[in-house]
Amino acid sequence: MSTLSEKTKILAKRIEENNKWRQQECINLIPSETTPSHLVKICEICDVSGRYAEHRTMKGEEIYFYQGIEFIHEVEEQVNNELALYFNCPKIETRPISGQMANEVVFKAMVKFINRDRKQGELFRRLRLVMNNALNKGGHLSSQPMGALFNFVEEDPEKKQERVLNFPVLKDCMYKTDTAKLADLLSKERPELIVFGKSMFLHKEPVEFVANLIKDWQPRPVIMYDMAHVLGLYGVFQEPFKEGADFITGSTHKTFFGPQRGVIASSITKESPLSNLWIEIKGRAFPGSTSNHHLGTLLALLMATYEMNAFKEAYQTQIQKNSKAFAHALKDNGIIVEGDAADGYTETHQVIIRVRKHGSGNEIAQRLEDNNIITNYQALPDDESFLDASGIRMGVQEMTRFGMKEDDFKILAQYIAEVIINNHAVKNEITKLREKFLTMHYCLSMEEAVHFVARLLASSFPNREYFKLLMDSLSSL
Repeated sequence: MSTLSEKTKILAKRIEENNKWRQQECINLIPSETTPSHLVKICEICDVSGRYAEHRTMKGEEIYFYQGIEFIHEVEEQVNNELALYFNCPKIETRPISGQMANEVVFKAMVKFINRDRKQGELFRRLRLVMNNALNKGGHLSSQPMGALFNFVEEDPEKKQERVLNFPVLKDCMYKTDTAKLADLLSKERPELIVFGKSMFLHKEPVEFVANLIKDWQPRPVIMYDMAHVLGLYGVFQEPFKEGADFITGSTHKTFFGPQRGVIASSITKESPLSNLWIEIKGRAFPGSTSNHHLGTLLALLMATYEMNAFKEAYQTQIQKNSKAFAHALKDNGIIVEGDAADGYTETHQVIIRVRKHGSGNEIAQRLEDNNIITNYQALPDDESFLDASGIRMGVQEMTRFGMKEDDFKILAQYIAEVIINNHAVKNEITKLREKFLTMHYCLSMEEAVHFVARLLASSFPNREYFKLLMDSLSSL
């Protein structure tokens, strides 16, 4: 049996190889991923990463159940304030540790909220009807009955399936909602909860259209927008709160360049008839869904939100410029690009291509990976199965942060076309291209950041001799 030292040596070597491959040799285009800055990463391993800070509101006061939490209490307040500034909204809940958990917290809270006025003898019920985007039309898994919506919506006794209604889509662009059909459907069915948001996300959601349609309903549906993929584009892409949304959920590690965790934001006030729903959301966040809410990533989220608030406009603008340039360049190189051409094929960070005539999406994604281009295969709206996909889904956010601009994505599009259409090997060219983009942007400069990284790293090791050995080892590499 291997000794601990031998196992560590093998694992360390594999980690080092993967770090080098993904961070120095690959063009990373997965739309649901990003690389956080070094300062954000360092925050994740600081002392608080091993601590607890359970708390809840009791009799109007926030009660913490552990000692030694003064610092993390300040961090929670600051991250809530920074995110409230980012969204321009009054209420933030940051304890969910993933976007999917954030959705589940809202669904749990909705069920408690609709049962608040039960009369004696009435049974506890689930949501009567929920509207969302169909999974095969780009809808996010977490808002499906097989995902976070599981057990929170009633079942149709005749159809033997959950009472979920999907947004109708346009025939000539299945990535957009057919608002004419939607108006008829809403008036007829009257769902209790309407969930916007997708994982295959190219165009705006009709939030304002729906909000205006339902504003006088009694009771009116709750409008929720799962912005997981486009959270970092809040403002330049869409501002759901200005359009009438009640809640935004999302994960903080896709276009929002933070650590992996979730967030819930709300525009409701104390005077709102939904004010008690926010109380239920806080209760479902803790103790309903979390105990320890991963304080290392919470601290990292604060640092990432500082960065996002400082560079929001420049970063978001470049994302849209890059995605549109990338889409047009792929089209010019003979690739079928999905989305509405009138909108530049995309309004987000995502670019989706159809590759069926060159092979399945599954095969093409592997071929691209073999050439150090990391994407994911994607079933398109007219595909029959996720196991035999026609598409490839890509996002420009990570490489934008590493400094790629429009012309760089045009060069990348040529290499991608070579791989897909001609099955040519471009691995060496991709590695050379990546060598130009190793420095993180939209954060403190390397010269500024390195001082803080060194200080935080040093303070994380109470044994100074260990830290000295670490520094000596680093200098010898």
